[in-house]
Amino acid sequence: MATILIDADACPVVSETIRIAKQFKFPCILICDTAHEMHRDGAETIIVSKGADAVDFVLVNRVQKDDIVVTQDYGLAAMVLAKKGHPIDQNGRLYTADNIDQLLYARHTAQKVRMAGGRLRGPKKRSKESDLKFIESLQQLCAQLAQDQQ
Repeated sequence: MATILIDADACPVVSETIRIAKQFKFPCILICDTAHEMHRDGAETIIVSKGADAVDFVLVNRVQKDDIVVTQDYGLAAMVLAKKGHPIDQNGRLYTADNIDQLLYARHTAQKVRMAGGRLRGPKKRSKESDLKFIESLQQLCAQLAQDQQ
């Protein structure tokens, strides 16, 4: 059975994810550091020490084939793909072998611009449409996995 793991530090769709996990009877695990500690009904919480990438390393060590991982971290998404998991971002975009290299390259380029003193625009303000797109994409992914596991 697939498990849904959430990179819960600053994740805006925790409640939506837990609700969908319950709908499909998938276990749901929140992984966060001590600075972002949270507990929610319907999900197990794992709290890790605060530190760069601490949550990512715990999460990637727990992920199994066909698990779903909610994250906005491209590097973590690439590691999940390598373990045959299904990473999805908070806007409903599925990370795939077809798009991860381009996303990692864009992240690298943006980091070079920032290190050279440049500034980049931040993300758009979260919208209701983003939430709806996430819910639709996660429900479709869960339905596909539930069907595949029968």
